[in-house]
Amino acid sequence: MINIIGGTKKRTKIHVPLSNVRPTSIKKRKSIFSIIESYGLKYKYNSFNKTNCLDLFAGSGALGLEAISRGAAYGYFFENNIEVIKYLKKNCLKICNNNYKIIKEDILKSKFENIDKKISLVFIDPPYKINSIEKILININESKILSSNATIIIECSKKSKIKIPPYFSCINVRIYGKTKIFFLINKVD
Repeated sequence: MINIIGGTKKRTKIHVPLSNVRPTSIKKRKSIFSIIESYGLKYKYNSFNKTNCLDLFAGSGALGLEAISRGAAYGYFFENNIEVIKYLKKNCLKICNNNYKIIKEDILKSKFENIDKKISLVFIDPPYKINSIEKILININESKILSSNATIIIECSKKSKIKIPPYFSCINVRIYGKTKIFFLINKVD
């Protein structure tokens, strides 16, 4: 089990499957959420208040659940593994107050038709062997689900080379051990 680290559900334990997931460590989660909050302060908006988040390759749901604990209104969780979804569902019931939807769909093929709310925060944390992040970013952009200046966080192997499509700006990159984390915003014309 791991804990939610901030917000109204701080210290709430969430279940993590013993296999098929690589949960984001507390150190990385603290850093991710600190950077998101700092960016919101810089541009004078609350990064989580009444926003909707999208957690791709959700696993235990730790990133999306952390956002909900901090004030996000709704969470969409994409996960393909049936066994992992059982844990994810338990965790969502603990944290989300029914303000969530779990979607079992191949993210690499998804056009995100199941999403009916504008998304302000996206977490992309695939298995490190998956290198189709550019395709996922293209599909997200083409789906028109992002709100103005939505923030996208990508967690990948430090060795990964990611081509960022031109309609996103990379505002920060951090490296923690074997992990690289990209922070993007969608450009608004």
